[in-house]
Amino acid sequence: MTLLVLLASILILVVTVYQYDEQTKDYNIHRFERKEATTIETIQLELSNKTSYPVKTENLSKIFQERIYEISSINKLNISIFDLHGNLLVSSKTNAFEENKIQPLSYDKLNELAQNSNHRIFKSDEIEETGYQVSYTYINDPKFKRIGILELQFSQDNSEIEEELEEFIKRLSLVYVLMFMIAIALAYFLSSYITRSIKTISERMQQTRLNERNEKIILDEASSEIEVLVEAYNNMIDQLEESAAKLAKSEREQAWREMAKQVAHEIKNPLTPMRLTVQSFERKFNPEDENIREKLAEYSKTLIQQIDVMSSIASAFSDFAKMPSQKKEKIDVVKVVKLALEIFGEKYINYLPKEKEIFANLDKTQLIRIVTNLVKNAIQAIDKEEKPLIEVKVFSEKDSVKIIVSDNGKGIEEDVKALIFEPKFTTKSSGMGLGLPMIKNIIEAYEGTISFTSKIGFGTVFTVILPKK
Repeated sequence: MTLLVLLASILILVVTVYQYDEQTKDYNIHRFERKEATTIETIQLELSNKTSYPVKTENLSKIFQERIYEISSINKLNISIFDLHGNLLVSSKTNAFEENKIQPLSYDKLNELAQNSNHRIFKSDEIEETGYQVSYTYINDPKFKRIGILELQFSQDNSEIEEELEEFIKRLSLVYVLMFMIAIALAYFLSSYITRSIKTISERMQQTRLNERNEKIILDEASSEIEVLVEAYNNMIDQLEESAAKLAKSEREQAWREMAKQVAHEIKNPLTPMRLTVQSFERKFNPEDENIREKLAEYSKTLIQQIDVMSSIASAFSDFAKMPSQKKEKIDVVKVVKLALEIFGEKYINYLPKEKEIFANLDKTQLIRIVTNLVKNAIQAIDKEEKPLIEVKVFSEKDSVKIIVSDNGKGIEEDVKALIFEPKFTTKSSGMGLGLPMIKNIIEAYEGTISFTSKIGFGTVFTVILPKK
């Protein structure tokens, strides 16, 4: 809209200047034609009634010797009379005391005048802001015989007109500037009004999430097009919620099926040696054997070990299923992390706290579980390294505590990085794959974050960020 007003203003200004210039030229031409008609009529009257000389070419200089100045003064134009060969006879441009500098008419001009249908030549020109109109016509005697050529020259000083045009353009420009400013303000408020609804829709669309509840858009005032767009968005939100609910239900059912398979698989592992142990005991049982008590104790020990394995499996799944309680107490994170690392005897584990004390409101037991789990994974990742190295760093960052556990192990493949925190996923030959998902639940319960970076052949770095309060 602003550009349209600007272009319209420029166009109007150009057209105005062009029209003003054309009107000035037309006015000067019409004015000259009126003066020309009056002058010709005066000369013809002079030749018909007032002169005592015979009306011939050679007498024209005598007839108009004095009269030509009077006619020129009355009509305010220059008059020159030539014979039929283009030689000057008399002119108002010169007087008796000045040397005649007027050139004879050229042959081309005489030929053009003779061949013109109305026997008249008109030319308009401008020299140094001064406009000139010149005409050439034949002078006839009372019997309409050609006896001479009349040149009329009218000069118009355009400086005054140019000043008027310049003043007009200034005033018009002020009006256009005012219109332009009004157009900018109007365009701003109008565009703000129009785009307000679109901005609301855009913001809501950016906030739309598949796994969250999305609010519908309600607009009090909007155009019919915007209302159609809002209605389409609200319908999409309804469909999205239905799809999300179905997807969540499907994911839960799939998760429980996978969990059930995992539980069954883990329980079957200790059941097999238990079955073999019982069958072996049944075959080899002999009440009269002298070593029956030792064998019975051995069989019992084997069964108890497998029962303990099953118990640990049940405890692990139970711990994963329930959300960790957010027990908070003021602890020294540096001291607790050091305590967690004391259970590891590996010499390649380096503890590098950057501060002597870092206090935070956390659960001591859960913090130990986080550290020990990450360090265990690091130890397993560098199992076959020649020069294994694990570094544990602790430092504060604004209102948070950052714990970094890095190793120089084999690293994590790109295709499994997205599954690291998934339940039952593991890259090891043994284990249930619940360690990282469990500590992720613990960290997120405290509104913290856990992330990692890994490069094949160079190792992995886990970063844990927990709030101090």
